[in-house]
Amino acid sequence: MDLKEKWIQESKKGMEGWDFSYLDGRMEEEPLPWDYETIIRTHLKSDHELLDMGTGGGEFLLKLGHPYEKTSVTEGYRPNFKLCVEKLAPLGIKVKFVTEDDRLTFADASFDIVLNRHESFDPKEVYRVLKPGGIFITQQVGGADNREMAEFLIDNVPESPYKSHTLENNIGLIESAGLEILDSDEYLSEVKFYDVGALVYFASIIDWEFPGFSVEKSFERLMELEKIVKEQGFITSKQHRFIIVARK
Repeated sequence: MDLKEKWIQESKKGMEGWDFSYLDGRMEEEPLPWDYETIIRTHLKSDHELLDMGTGGGEFLLKLGHPYEKTSVTEGYRPNFKLCVEKLAPLGIKVKFVTEDDRLTFADASFDIVLNRHESFDPKEVYRVLKPGGIFITQQVGGADNREMAEFLIDNVPESPYKSHTLENNIGLIESAGLEILDSDEYLSEVKFYDVGALVYFASIIDWEFPGFSVEKSFERLMELEKIVKEQGFITSKQHRFIIVARK
């Protein structure tokens, strides 16, 4: 099988849930200067009512080991929602399909803690569903995420609609909704791909960051990256992350 055909197959592979284990050993992310799970555990108590927004397939949520009867999740992507219904609901976790973040279908002051990892949110709705003193913890993918790589791979790539998605702008929005910022940080981390096929798979999954990407259109650029992999063993991209911890 030639490289082009191999990469085309990678681009069509797809994913269930939000699980990049297929790239284990083929992709390596630089650790962030904070640890999302550790931050959560400093605030989360066993009697808390917890909401995980945009839970994916619930992979991270289940690692927390929080009492199921005190756990709720939202998911707006149909395949992932189906996974949640099959995997989380039987445990006693409340699962809700939510596509509009400004319409969380929960009563006022329902939760002690709201988690949000790489999901959009409306600060006013987060404020509404939090109990007084409740905590909001969000780790976000910033607007500069993989942008340089997208511009290299794709001719005339459109301007990112997420350009203004930065720590500073989100702090302003969250404070305007009435929440108090307890902690925050922002970082551009390096991700290494040890083969070009891993990048192809990655770019095809995260298609909103690589709009219009295809192996056919980007083949010459991919071959340039193949040369770099042969010379130094990997290629790199820059990931944009920020985290905010806030209290009602």
